[in-house]
Amino acid sequence: MPTESGGHVVRPRADARLPVGGAIKGAVNAAFTVLAFPCVAWYHLWASVAPSRADVTMQGVSQLLGLVPGVIGGFVRRAFYRRTLRRCGAEVSIGFGTIIATPNVEIGEGVYIGPFCNIGHASIGDDTLLGSNVTLLGGTRQHGIARLDIPMRHQPGEYRRISVGRDVWIGNGAIVADDVGEQSVVGAGAVVTKPLAPRSVAVGNPARVIAERGSSEGGA
Repeated sequence: MPTESGGHVVRPRADARLPVGGAIKGAVNAAFTVLAFPCVAWYHLWASVAPSRADVTMQGVSQLLGLVPGVIGGFVRRAFYRRTLRRCGAEVSIGFGTIIATPNVEIGEGVYIGPFCNIGHASIGDDTLLGSNVTLLGGTRQHGIARLDIPMRHQPGEYRRISVGRDVWIGNGAIVADDVGEQSVVGAGAVVTKPLAPRSVAVGNPARVIAERGSSEGGA
């Protein structure tokens, strides 16, 4: 509160309140880290016993944590993924029902992932927004289809990491199977099968670029 000193009103510096806020935030994060610990320990135990099954273990725990509702679910998921993924920022939001398929996923700072997303082999840049029901696939060749004498499920496929740049917005229900350049917008329901250059605005199935952000032609 403001105080008087020598006839003058003295207001506390804004940053004087930061240590208290930081302490509260730290305590909250610590509490949810404790709540997430059994899942973290379970994952690391099975990933060390059967490294080749690390993806399956991740998917199982991800399905479980995806069912935790509300604010508590968001905090618990973040605490878990910060200790199991290749990278996960301190300020991320991962929605209800979202499944992360592999520990090799990278999630930058300030990322928002909406409800019921499916994240495969992907790297997501800082400040990127994913709407609900967005799917990030590990490329377009996950299943071999060349031979007719062997069922497709037995033919080798190829998984690759896709890159979603920083400050990207991907609309609800989009399917992304290739790289998306930074500061791009992918419309709701779009299907990205080819790389998108930075600042692209793409819509449709397959996705096509209709504008460039920041251009004189009316980009978003």
